[in-house]
Amino acid sequence: MNTNEIKAQICDVCHKMWQLGWVAANDGNVSVKMPDNTYWITPSGISKSFITEDKLIRVDEDMNVLEGPEGYKPSSEIKMHMRCYKEREDVGAVVHAHPPTATGFAVAGKPLDEYSMIETVIAIGSIPVTPYGTPSTYEVPDNIAPYLPEHDVLLLENHGALTVGCDLITAYYRMETLELYAKISLTAHLLGGAKEIEKPQIDKLIDLRKNYYKVTGRHPGYKKYSAKKKED
Repeated sequence: MNTNEIKAQICDVCHKMWQLGWVAANDGNVSVKMPDNTYWITPSGISKSFITEDKLIRVDEDMNVLEGPEGYKPSSEIKMHMRCYKEREDVGAVVHAHPPTATGFAVAGKPLDEYSMIETVIAIGSIPVTPYGTPSTYEVPDNIAPYLPEHDVLLLENHGALTVGCDLITAYYRMETLELYAKISLTAHLLGGAKEIEKPQIDKLIDLRKNYYKVTGRHPGYKKYSAKKKED
């Protein structure tokens, strides 16, 4: 995808997050890594419903602004994004949001680590709660770093959720899967608790997960999304 397509995709994801109620006011942030090792990231202090391509900011790996509108600054959570890219060479995009049900688990300090739903085991695996960190400081990136090698989805204690992917659509879909799983888990809890999948079946699902993105390295929905955008 070229730069214009990436910027359009970022705006689309931002608008979807706002429409779904995952962010309010200036919450949330999105970034994408480019082939030249620069990064497009959403600006600070703007609702995701108002994001347009001309408001996006390009930075280098040292967080220096290379391109963007005058008076705009990169998201205050840029340090968290850059740590994801530093710890994982396979990461091409990062999404941070506050999906209500999943964030409820984060503020309650409860990880979503039950293997009780087939699709979740395959798509995102277990979801830990990372230790509390003050937003916009190095506390957050330092606290998530130990979890990044083994997890694509994190709950940030008393904060929200973070997902990574090899591309933006994969990271976005993981946030979607997280919020749906959190809703299902909460409902199961109200009904007396989830019934976990037997370990032999979990092992089979984990094997499937290893091959989930084998062909393209991207979420299966990536091609469908790209085709739809071309039609639009």
